[in-house]
Amino acid sequence: MKRILLIEDDPEIAHLLQLELGEAGFTVDWAPGGMSGLIRLREAVPDLVILDLGLPDLDGGEVARRIRAGYEVPIIVLTAADAVERKVSLLSDGADDYIVKPFHPAELLARIQVQLRHREGGEQVSVGGLEVHIAKRQVFFEGQEIRLSPKEFELLSLLASRAGKVFSRQEIEERLWGRQLERDSNVVDVHIANLRAKLREAGAYGYLRTVRGVGYALRQRDAE
Repeated sequence: MKRILLIEDDPEIAHLLQLELGEAGFTVDWAPGGMSGLIRLREAVPDLVILDLGLPDLDGGEVARRIRAGYEVPIIVLTAADAVERKVSLLSDGADDYIVKPFHPAELLARIQVQLRHREGGEQVSVGGLEVHIAKRQVFFEGQEIRLSPKEFELLSLLASRAGKVFSRQEIEERLWGRQLERDSNVVDVHIANLRAKLREAGAYGYLRTVRGVGYALRQRDAE
């Protein structure tokens, strides 16, 4: 049974989500604040974290950063903020997905299932000097580990699964978020830029290819 850590200060929302997710087969641990959530996380690492943005003691973005600094667990943020800039900021802080309040529990459940499905698998994919270990969620370039966020790992895994194929922005959104994002969203661009920077920092130049107006691909050769 998968375990979810719910960090939410509103007891009514927390109770509702515990009931809904419990009926879906999840065990839900509830923490009413950011600090108590971080303590619960250290005591028992869950399979996924649901994090409310408006906590009374710590900003949700700060909690996400602290979680991401030490854990690879997926994070879904609950937020009342619908501005694109805020959503991009949340993803940069380490969140894997977000859902805007008010929402239907069925939508949250669908997002949870997408995140957990991305973490399953047991194969290893090699593209040139890159090695992507799906089950261990590790990436190596010529023996050196590259530390990626969960969403960066999923993006690289997707591109590596069919090296040479150009994935459109819409395909990436559907595969990584289970839906198409807002028309003016630049979330995919942010993750691509972060992934490219980390690959280059490790010496993996030229692997990530941008096809202007079409999409992105991973290619075998080491140079642009």
